[in-house]
Amino acid sequence: MKNPFVTRSLSLKSIKEILISLYNDFMAKRVLASASRLTYSTLLATVPILAVVFAIARGFGYNIYIEEWFRDLLKAQPDVSEIIIGFVNSYLINTKKGVFLGIGLLFMLGTVLMLISTIEETFNDIWLVRKPRSMFRTFTDYMALLFAFPIVIVTISGLSIWMQAFNRHLIDITIIGPLMKFFIELIPYVVMSAVFVALYVFMPNTKVKFRSALWPGIAAGIAMQLFQLIYINSQIWVSNYNAIYGSFAVIPLFMLWMQISWTIILVGAELSYTIQNHDDFLSNNSQADLSYKARMVLSIKIMSIVCKRFSEGKLAYSSMQLKEQLGISMRVLSKLLYDLQQIHFLAEIMHDDKGEEVLYQPAEALHILTIGELHSRLSKLGTNVDSDILSASKEWESAILLYDEYIEKAREIKLKNL
Repeated sequence: MKNPFVTRSLSLKSIKEILISLYNDFMAKRVLASASRLTYSTLLATVPILAVVFAIARGFGYNIYIEEWFRDLLKAQPDVSEIIIGFVNSYLINTKKGVFLGIGLLFMLGTVLMLISTIEETFNDIWLVRKPRSMFRTFTDYMALLFAFPIVIVTISGLSIWMQAFNRHLIDITIIGPLMKFFIELIPYVVMSAVFVALYVFMPNTKVKFRSALWPGIAAGIAMQLFQLIYINSQIWVSNYNAIYGSFAVIPLFMLWMQISWTIILVGAELSYTIQNHDDFLSNNSQADLSYKARMVLSIKIMSIVCKRFSEGKLAYSSMQLKEQLGISMRVLSKLLYDLQQIHFLAEIMHDDKGEEVLYQPAEALHILTIGELHSRLSKLGTNVDSDILSASKEWESAILLYDEYIEKAREIKLKNL
């Protein structure tokens, strides 16, 4: 009979190993430094971003809802919200004058796109994605996000106002009144969690499973709301800041709030990556520091599988399918796939219309893709050393001749035949 306590201890041991690996991965990727970089970028882009959002909202006549939403978002720092709204209104007035209209609009859009690009780059670093979105997808996705943002805010604000008004008529009812009040208080948690889930699924330029982003998004949304409550109720140390910095205290407090907020968001993103790739943290080959021999053997195996699949006329492999075929971690595989694309052995293709699933097929004719050609191109990948540095001795020339003979022999072995 199987001992349940053994299974439990093994499960706890696996969880412990995952948590340790998660911490090491969190520190290795310097997530806290990324949060600091995003804090600085957000501080610079806050006014232009809100100016774009407020301008779109005013075009639809919804500027009051946007301002109420922003004040509610920064209810922990009411002084900051009023200052930023004043800056935004002044910014919009100045951009309407003469030549500043075109320049101001370009600056606003450029700043917004740069911030979103920085966020995507940070998420790609967490997910070990080396290839960013194409210019076309970047522009279309970011602009769609920018225009949808105020519409979503207005819809949520309108729904919240309607529920509060509806609750006034039910407040005296014994059961329904408190229940409606509970749902109204729950709305910020639900909305924030939904935003984070969408962010974790949409922002990385890779396939993120919804179930991998669901619980991290909910946890991050709840953590963000709890942080807001703690920040609002912790007025003692805020008063100390005001005593030291005076009116200037608004800036460091706002940056501290933003730093902690970004840290919560990025921890959720790291947790989403860990959940989807939890097997990698338990494997022995979770590190991407491969020897040259291991990198070469794995590259040959990848190309052999891909070329065979292509020669048979079957659907190309995705990265997850290759990971299962080879039994290696995703971080190792992503590095190898990137190198094979750099030497034009592999090419990415989009399997669906939305471009969410990436498949891999040979980038050149199969008769060109040989072991020798793979050795030759991989050995030249990266920065080359000046040929004058190399020795011109007879021994060196003999060594080069032997290597060239080996490469020529290896060119006879086609990857599809392995």
